[in-house]
Amino acid sequence: MDYLIVLFRTFFFYILITLIYRFMGKREVGQLGIIDLIVSILIAELAAISIDNREESIFLSLLPILLLVVIQITLSKISIKSPNFRNIIDGVPSVIISNGKINFKEMVRQRYNLDDLLTQLRAKKIKTIEDVDFAILENNGNLSVFSKYDPRRGDYPLALILDGKVDYDTLKKINKDSKWLEEKLKEKKISLSDVFYAFHSKGALYIIKK
Repeated sequence: MDYLIVLFRTFFFYILITLIYRFMGKREVGQLGIIDLIVSILIAELAAISIDNREESIFLSLLPILLLVVIQITLSKISIKSPNFRNIIDGVPSVIISNGKINFKEMVRQRYNLDDLLTQLRAKKIKTIEDVDFAILENNGNLSVFSKYDPRRGDYPLALILDGKVDYDTLKKINKDSKWLEEKLKEKKISLSDVFYAFHSKGALYIIKK
């Protein structure tokens, strides 16, 4: 009888967790944010406890799992509407190499050592740091690399405007100011609140409207 209970609970949680992840949205494992990872670990732990504790009701694990799903979906919706909240929860990308120069201060802040950098550069088939124009450590731990020899390369690869919010750090790093940005938006007859995404490349401002 105990074997049947274990088999039933295993099958039940397999189906349940599959449906939960389909409901929460499609993201690759390597793209999971902090909240997603925490929720995943807790759901797996609760399911394992329920399978192991055959005497206790399955609903004792089901209720906290459903609560975690509600929390995750709620936080995701808030993150979509609020860039500031999204930055707090998920963090922001870190520029590790800029214009071919390593940002050691940022590496120390992120506890990201030189071995980590070289390993991920080799994975991108980059032979030496001198071949790199920009390298950005993404929120999920992946390293995005822009080669100096890429014919499509432009300027600073991070967004100037995202969801109507100006990234002043990016603006500063391309040696522009708020006045320049305001003039560009005025030339295109677009207000800041109408901009979904904007980036600067080869002297031009490219805008995607909401």
